[in-house]
Amino acid sequence: MAAVKKIGAYICKGCGLDDRLDCGQLETVATREGKASPCKSHDFLCSQAGVDMIAEDIKSEELTHVVIAACSRRAKTEAFNFETVAISRANLREGVIWVRPDTDEARETTQEMADDYVRMACAEAKFTTQPPGNTEDKTACRHLLVVGGGITGMTAALEAAKAGYAATIVEKSAQLGGVVGQLSKRIATTAPFTELPDNGVAAMAAEIAANDKITVHLNSTVTRTSGAPGRFAADISTESGSTVTENFGAIVQASGFKPYDMGQLSEFNPDNADVVDQMGLEALVKEANGGAIKRPSDGKEIRSVAFIQCAGQRSQKEGHLSYCSGHCCQTSIKQAMYFKQLDSDIDAVVMFTDLRTPGAGGENFYRAGQDSGVTFTKSVASEISAGDSGPKVKFDDLLLNENVEQEFDLVVLATGMVPNSGVDIEAEAAAPAEGEAADSDVVASVPVESILNLDYRQGADVPQLVHGFTDSHFICFPYETRRTGIYTAGPVRRPMDAVQAMDDAAGAAMKAIQAIENANLGRAAHPRSGDLSYPLFRKEGCTQCKRCTVECPFGAINEDEDRYPEFNEERCRRCGTCMGACPVRVISFDNYSIDTVGQALKAVDIPDEFDEKPRTLVLACENDAYPALDMAAMNRVEYSAFTRIIPVRCLGSVNTIWLTDALNSGYDGIILMGCKKGEEYQCHFVKGSEIAHIRMSKIDDTLQQLNLETERVEVYEIAITDVERAPKLINDMAETIEKIGMSPFKF
Repeated sequence: MAAVKKIGAYICKGCGLDDRLDCGQLETVATREGKASPCKSHDFLCSQAGVDMIAEDIKSEELTHVVIAACSRRAKTEAFNFETVAISRANLREGVIWVRPDTDEARETTQEMADDYVRMACAEAKFTTQPPGNTEDKTACRHLLVVGGGITGMTAALEAAKAGYAATIVEKSAQLGGVVGQLSKRIATTAPFTELPDNGVAAMAAEIAANDKITVHLNSTVTRTSGAPGRFAADISTESGSTVTENFGAIVQASGFKPYDMGQLSEFNPDNADVVDQMGLEALVKEANGGAIKRPSDGKEIRSVAFIQCAGQRSQKEGHLSYCSGHCCQTSIKQAMYFKQLDSDIDAVVMFTDLRTPGAGGENFYRAGQDSGVTFTKSVASEISAGDSGPKVKFDDLLLNENVEQEFDLVVLATGMVPNSGVDIEAEAAAPAEGEAADSDVVASVPVESILNLDYRQGADVPQLVHGFTDSHFICFPYETRRTGIYTAGPVRRPMDAVQAMDDAAGAAMKAIQAIENANLGRAAHPRSGDLSYPLFRKEGCTQCKRCTVECPFGAINEDEDRYPEFNEERCRRCGTCMGACPVRVISFDNYSIDTVGQALKAVDIPDEFDEKPRTLVLACENDAYPALDMAAMNRVEYSAFTRIIPVRCLGSVNTIWLTDALNSGYDGIILMGCKKGEEYQCHFVKGSEIAHIRMSKIDDTLQQLNLETERVEVYEIAITDVERAPKLINDMAETIEKIGMSPFKF
């Protein structure tokens, strides 16, 4: 027999609430309509005395649910953290008194807003259950898998070991170091900037070898990865074919990059032996071993060298890279200094359009290059041909506005980086049918060998964002990917230099450790870190439509042998996209469900059409839109008193039944506020906002069938910075309703 629910409601009088609202009336609403008992007010509910009062009632009254009618649910989360009960929040401060004028004329509608929010919180509480968490006896594996043994992977393993966690590095080559291991020197990042440090790989490799928490597999690849955070299993195979299977709690993918293929730059005569890319020059420097650097064609000592920046990158030409690779300008300065430090009379010329030297010491390093005698010329190279004594570069001098041709002993192309990110699983899924035109957007080719060989239903590698880099959004979830517990770091995530890659590795290692610990406690990962809820599935009502498995952004849903959805708790981010996708509403969470939102929106008092008090429902994403509205309230930006706002985990969790219920209940307008979507998305759940827009695009037909104006339902992309725009959209809807009239469905 299910435990009896007992709800206690607590109303705060602080922060001016008692001055603007009739708190006694709020108590009456909570008691009579919300069936809350006990129901109490307090001068400052978040004070120690107020918190103690609630805690004592939870114990003495054996409460299972608590309604807090005070400030936004985003505020005072630590004060109102009662782990044994389910908590519902009524936003009276930011959601009511801070967005309404303090006038006698507004007092009535302000009180009505507050009354409704108390009703909504009580209704939500009735259909909420405190999640029990993971009841299975599981112990997460506190072992980190690092795929890639370059400077990023080595740093990640060392940082994990310093934190007390075991780490295993899998490197496909015969030695650690990756691209940085092939460099003669590194870019100077500290004074004196003329002294180029060693690449540092040997010291790091020695530190790894001496660390008993770190295991290294060379000449090896990951041939299969299964499981979930806390319990991944990876098959590690050597070139000889032997395979071992090991268990890991989390994974850091540090698979690095490959230099862009200079062979695609026919205008730069790539077949000429004396035209090399930056890695080719590094090989020549290492071969020289401190002596004179000689060109490949005839072994002649190099006395003049040109560095052509942005060769095949920052370009929209077919096959080129459209982005800046981040390190190339400073790498060219470093390489020009190789020559100048050998002999100051060597002519070293850097040809650039925009010289970029990121990092705290970048400008100083550029000046060190100037002081060394490196020539910097703002110019555009258009062609390289064979000269009498070496490659002849044709270029436009942008300062002198002249066309120039000059011969050099060697030409070095700064060609940029292409990520080793594996299979583009989304491109494969969206591949055009035979005879169908491909997407016209120009993109560079990316490697197609799989890195992780995931056994996920959704594909063998982590999804990519743009240009082949793994999807790990710099705003919403740096390092994290759409595969929970798998983190990317270094140039596979975005273009960057070695210093940034090492910082990236430390961040990814810490995120991976957090994932291991969350998995051990049965908690969700970012952005709902600590959430103990997980999808509940009523199998008998499932129609096997597969919408949940297809739309889950994180690959958390597979299928069992009978083709029913099979939910993987550890992979789940608790966004609720599956719940929003389900047409028969058989998916829910203990503390977030069709009923928690549906009953809350139905609890609102809907005046009849003669009262001339319309109602607008706003379903606002809790990650961007709801905070934007809170900040608008802090700035006292006013919006319509006829608005009722319900935060949702993600716009992707919005089920169309909520819209149907709202319209049937007599709401006059509905606004959905989600995050920015597309390549520059800001959706914390990646695809939620995009999926919601697709779903809602079909609502117009339903509205027309009901003889309702399509303007009654609007979907907007809201950034957390839209402090002025979000309230304006609410007021715009109020004006629209005034223009087209109230809903004919009002009772």
